[in-house]
Amino acid sequence: MNKLKCYIIAGELSGDKLGASLIDGLIEVTNKNVSFSGVGGPLMESAGFNSLFKMSDLSLMGLIEIIPKIPMLISRIKLTANSIISQNPDVLITIDSPDFCMRVAKKVRNALPNLKIIHYVAPSVWAWRPERAAKMSKYVDHVLALLPFEPPYMEAEGMTCDFVGHPAVSSPHVSKKAQEKFKKKYNLHNGPIITVLPGSRIGEIKRMCPIFNKVLNNIEKLYPDSQFILPVASSVEKDVVNAVKSWNVKPLLLLNEGKDLKELEHDKFITYSISSAALATSGTVSLELAAKKCPMIVAYKANWITTKMVKKLAKIDTANLINIITDTKVIPEHLFENCTVENITESLRSLLNNDNNQIKAMEETMNRLGADRKDIHLLAANSVLNNI
Repeated sequence: MNKLKCYIIAGELSGDKLGASLIDGLIEVTNKNVSFSGVGGPLMESAGFNSLFKMSDLSLMGLIEIIPKIPMLISRIKLTANSIISQNPDVLITIDSPDFCMRVAKKVRNALPNLKIIHYVAPSVWAWRPERAAKMSKYVDHVLALLPFEPPYMEAEGMTCDFVGHPAVSSPHVSKKAQEKFKKKYNLHNGPIITVLPGSRIGEIKRMCPIFNKVLNNIEKLYPDSQFILPVASSVEKDVVNAVKSWNVKPLLLLNEGKDLKELEHDKFITYSISSAALATSGTVSLELAAKKCPMIVAYKANWITTKMVKKLAKIDTANLINIITDTKVIPEHLFENCTVENITESLRSLLNNDNNQIKAMEETMNRLGADRKDIHLLAANSVLNNI
């Protein structure tokens, strides 16, 4: 039997995580009778994947960031489409990053009309830009949805769609022994530990680090025994290190420094599990925090063009997945003009004073995303195999 040839495209850190989990699942369900090529990040590469170019080239958000990169993005679209066409794989799997992925899919569909194209992460048409599903259906055959209520939106436009859960819900178990070993290694004491997550894109680091710096100053004054840990995303390591140099409060930086990626991921989850609270830039990291029952404050600041566009087109008034899934507002969000040092400081102070009811919502979210499934890493893989 010939090996299954999969071409996978991931454009940012969250997609890299999904891609790595999918690769592991496909290797298992095919008994290693599968090969991979495409575009991905360090987690996918650690699974034996060779990326066509650096995934960080695609990790952009907001019009201001994207405009100067348009010539490079156009060349990457052409390069990727030509690579797929020349390889003629059994399936093309695009992961999130729809603006890039759908432009590639359009070119590929014209050249290889019979190629199965699967998109991983249904576009959030229930939140904004509902026309995206209809546009996507011109090129995509099947969709892997992360949220249980998404398949009907895709099926209404003629695509098949499976809810496959989210790998974040099956993050590795953290033992008490591992926690104590970690605390001893980094000389952490019994004061409050706060995880600081300024983002995984360069634009996010530039916008959020100055705000987080001032918040940490305020929190240290209120809680002199507080400790801060910043797990650094590999895609922005240099940018974070440079930004933190000017901070008055120096967080413990969890850097890559040649460490094994699994060790880095495990250290990150240990950090979440021992933290009293997290200050996070809005994104899917909230699910990872929820998996470890780490109370959080979410913040996000965008350039003024993106802010105006989102406010005009958004159909919901929350961006946090836990709030969305549980239909609550238990996770404090400070977005756009509300992303101020004063607002974030007050929310974090309240959280550290145990004024929080987040844990129940986190547990409900994890359950609805498949935390009770032992084989969640295989759901996406089987959905792919059943639709090619």
